[in-house]
Amino acid sequence: MTRLHFTSDDEVAEIADGVIARTLPKARWTHAAHVAAAAWLVMRRPDIAPERDMPGLIRAYNEAVGGVNSDTEGYHETITQASLRAVRAGIASLPPETAVHAAVQALLDGGLDRSDWLLAYWSRAVLFSVEARRGWVEPDLKPLPF
Repeated sequence: MTRLHFTSDDEVAEIADGVIARTLPKARWTHAAHVAAAAWLVMRRPDIAPERDMPGLIRAYNEAVGGVNSDTEGYHETITQASLRAVRAGIASLPPETAVHAAVQALLDGGLDRSDWLLAYWSRAVLFSVEARRGWVEPDLKPLPF
């Protein structure tokens, strides 16, 4: 049975707005919440350029909840940019009138529900390298399909 992650656009907005405002409780910043925030920014926030702005938003949020952004934890550029590409591609495949929470569910049901989905494209050593955390690193196993 498919797990329903979000039941309304308001729930998704609460996640995204909480990250932007740095008020989302750390326990709610789950993998599904990352996908939801990305989808919200892509679909509902034309004033934000996710590929440009999300790095700063995530770094600031991490610090606000007591985390750090270092060479071993916190913000990860390659994961963020690859995830944004996947979110954009998934959303583009949906009818334009799709509600955000339904788009998030479709993204998660389509394979983004697993935080390790990127390991089909990057080896663990490359994906979790300092270089990949600091900047974009191309996949070393196979190209992204989008």
